[in-house]
Amino acid sequence: MSFRPFAITFENEFLFGLPMDKREHWQGVYCGRAEHALSWFEDEPARSLEALIPALAPGDPVIDIGGGASRLVVRLMALGFGPVTVLDLSEQALELARTRLGKAASQVKWICADVTLWRPDTSYLAWHDRAVFHFLIDAPDRAAYVGNMCAATRPGAVAVILTFDEDGPETCSGLPVKRYSPQALRAEIDHLAPGRFAFLDAERFDHLTPQGNIQKFQMTRLRRLPD
Repeated sequence: MSFRPFAITFENEFLFGLPMDKREHWQGVYCGRAEHALSWFEDEPARSLEALIPALAPGDPVIDIGGGASRLVVRLMALGFGPVTVLDLSEQALELARTRLGKAASQVKWICADVTLWRPDTSYLAWHDRAVFHFLIDAPDRAAYVGNMCAATRPGAVAVILTFDEDGPETCSGLPVKRYSPQALRAEIDHLAPGRFAFLDAERFDHLTPQGNIQKFQMTRLRRLPD
């Protein structure tokens, strides 16, 4: 595969039905501020790696939902995992990640899409989401998300979902969020996809923002069950 600098392979059909203000919001976030100034920035995605690596073998396909400019794709590839797919609403965020990877970016599948409108065409063995699900405050969006998580994962796959904990922030980047305890997230997934995922474990932790603030998070791991 040839390398095309800054040329993201967009799946734009998944953006046509997306309200322009939602799309432009995230473009504006990444274009308007330095990456390291964003509240969710982390130089090392240690917790995500600790949750994913025990469940993966080299060659297992992984998708990072809302991965944007995250360093997770870089770390996974450096460790020999993948193929990796990164999905995000923001073209700018994906471009930042591609630039960081350089020529190795050609080995990644980049999808510019809304996860609730996207239609997966690959079966993954790991689904990772750091702080997308908690932005889905409307029930139909949550149902669409979980439906796509089911469609995109094969039996035995691990799903790692990080959200604000029940005592975490009520908003992020100017948008309202829906907060979850590990028990509440598990109940929501069970409600939307009964019998499709088994609970593995959960962790509550503090995220220190670049501004020095503490955000309460939870991370839940699930195992995809046979249909």
